[in-house]
Amino acid sequence: MSSFEGSIEYFGNRGFDECEITKVTKDIVTIRITDSNVAEIKHNFEENFGVRIIHRKRIISYQTEKLENLYSMLDDMPHSDIREIQFWESLPHEIGAVESLDETFDDKLDDIGGADAADIAQEMINSTTHDKISNITGSLNIISEIFEIGNSHGLYGLDKATYISGMINADSKAGASGFGHNCCRTLDAFSADMIGNDSKEMCLASEHPVKCDAGQRTLVLEPYSVGELLAFVIYPNFGLRQYAEKTSCLTGKLRKKVAAECFTLEDNPHIPQGIGTRPFDDEGVSTMPNLLIEDGLFYNIFSNTYDAFKWGVESTGNASRPSNLMGRGANPIPGSAPHNLRVIPGDMSRDEAIQDTRHGVLVGRLWYTYALNPIRGDFSCTARSGIQLIENGEIVGPVKPVRITHNLPTMLYDISGVCDDEKNVMQWASLPSITPSLRVENVPVMPV
Repeated sequence: MSSFEGSIEYFGNRGFDECEITKVTKDIVTIRITDSNVAEIKHNFEENFGVRIIHRKRIISYQTEKLENLYSMLDDMPHSDIREIQFWESLPHEIGAVESLDETFDDKLDDIGGADAADIAQEMINSTTHDKISNITGSLNIISEIFEIGNSHGLYGLDKATYISGMINADSKAGASGFGHNCCRTLDAFSADMIGNDSKEMCLASEHPVKCDAGQRTLVLEPYSVGELLAFVIYPNFGLRQYAEKTSCLTGKLRKKVAAECFTLEDNPHIPQGIGTRPFDDEGVSTMPNLLIEDGLFYNIFSNTYDAFKWGVESTGNASRPSNLMGRGANPIPGSAPHNLRVIPGDMSRDEAIQDTRHGVLVGRLWYTYALNPIRGDFSCTARSGIQLIENGEIVGPVKPVRITHNLPTMLYDISGVCDDEKNVMQWASLPSITPSLRVENVPVMPV
């Protein structure tokens, strides 16, 4: 019997109704790029435990970095002042059948050391270098992870995963900036050169911008910009809790049309190379693809077991214990979130989306994206990098930063094109997504 299994048995023998333990071990290599050079190499090993105890419908939780603390914590835990959760039913009893998922663990990333990681970071720098580029900053993170979960009902699951993510910010002598990013699960699928080239091209194309007139424009949003909206504006509206508590701008619209017919959105936890791809969720419930919007129709929502019990439905296998970087954490109380929020690609190329645009703006990256009024769906964001003016189907030059203040339900209806340039994107310490570029009509823009 392993020490992890022994811990589950120990809590089970203490007379509690239920107990659940999670264990996360991470081997993390981090490269920091400053002043166009590899500035720091860090190699850390982390181990964290989380325990959730349910007794007489009261939930007690604890998190620690040391296994022995799991035993001593009981004396310090409050009991009588914890409120009862009357709707609570049970922790999962079994994971059930799960698919064998491809391209989620890589021996090369599992074995990589700081020197090899530094070589990859140097490739990112080299592909960014240009006479007009004055400064290069960025980072590279490589993670090998083992997630274990067990509970007193006999459930046990183990998931081994690897992740790699790199980003570069390039600044030019003329004051422009550019951004490049790539993330995936295996070394062979990762492109250091693409990161540097994307950052360099965006930076050089952004030099000497002009002011954009205020007014409504067609936006061609490239994948990283769409990912920003998915992570900070769109996804919370599909959570069961938000929907039931009427804090979603889509409350009451289930099985109704909420977007243009060309738009389909899913949560796909089984897609190869997806940062959130996993066979079971962070409570041990088997994962499954979940169609959220199909051809513009609001089709489904997502939940963990707690919210499912509260509102009398089945969990969709979306319990989430997020980590600061990528992968899973040992948070004792899981929330709920999509695994890989994916916009289904269309049959339009990015160039065709631009050619079909009369007065528009191409947006490579969004910043400061947040909800102004989640119930109505109002949000704000700022386009600061990779902004190009489109006139009569052609890119005519860079523009200065613009602020976008808009309404999500209106924007979803005004999607006029879904491109075929699908890409993995992940905002800093946020939701992973897989998305192509989108074209959206009648978006108000205001020069900053």
